[in-house]
Amino acid sequence: MTKHVAVLMGGLSAEREISLRSGSACARALAEQGFRVTPVDVGHDVANVLAELKPDVAFNALHGKFGEDGCIQGVLELLRIPYTHSGVLASSVAMKKDVAKVVMAAAGVPVPKGRVVHRREAAEAHVLPVPYVLKPVSEGSSFGVFIVREDQAHPPQELTRPDWSHGDLMLAEQFIHGRELTCAVMGDRALDVIEIVAADGGWYDYHAKYAKGGSKHILPAILKEKIYQTVQHLAIEAHRALGCRGVSRADFRYDDRPGGTGELVVLEVNTQPGMTETSLVPEMAAFAGFSFGELVRWMVEDASCDR
Repeated sequence: MTKHVAVLMGGLSAEREISLRSGSACARALAEQGFRVTPVDVGHDVANVLAELKPDVAFNALHGKFGEDGCIQGVLELLRIPYTHSGVLASSVAMKKDVAKVVMAAAGVPVPKGRVVHRREAAEAHVLPVPYVLKPVSEGSSFGVFIVREDQAHPPQELTRPDWSHGDLMLAEQFIHGRELTCAVMGDRALDVIEIVAADGGWYDYHAKYAKGGSKHILPAILKEKIYQTVQHLAIEAHRALGCRGVSRADFRYDDRPGGTGELVVLEVNTQPGMTETSLVPEMAAFAGFSFGELVRWMVEDASCDR
């Protein structure tokens, strides 16, 4: 019997448009793989919609709040609908960047030093020696992220805007100079490592992530073999420490500048990485021999409850 897959997409977060792109790509690929596919633009009535649809599997293509923070996972557990990606606990912990750092550090995974501050405190005076990074504790796709550089006399005043929508708590972290690396885990194996270079020479912000030509991906990343293997090892260790399932992606900074610190740290783990055909995880999977269709098929076959 043909499996019926509900592709959960869109949703209620700031990353809605990205999720629609991911979900549409996955829905097309799953249909081409022979599944019966129903795209579901997730709203507050999602439990009722899914109870009526009765799919065999829910493919979670949501990003951001309510989609990768344990909320939709809890709904799917209650409905006993097998689903892709990580479960309730891993999703909620990974989404809370400050909590995820504590968990990863306890498992021996290197993370940047930092602390949690209220956004208004962060706007009044520098909360760390410059340069440093400010980011919402529970947000994705670089929304609300600031890099405070040495030449900035004052912290970002955007934090006091009345229309600020990224929460009151910010994670302040030391800025790690060097290269932006990323590595996905698929099941129990690490895929290959990508170095990301923003086209404008800046950092990997929203524009670099999603605009056409916004960044260049070097796959495989040109690294010493020992460092390459360490990145893969740490991606698996971070995945396991947080209790992730299915596919996740860990983001790194590596300071290999002449006279640099040599520091390699995990910035965060994304339990719901982008899934358009040109996203990082499909690119790494293709390099490992999985077509986009084969990747999403694997994810459906890996789906379960009690994740």
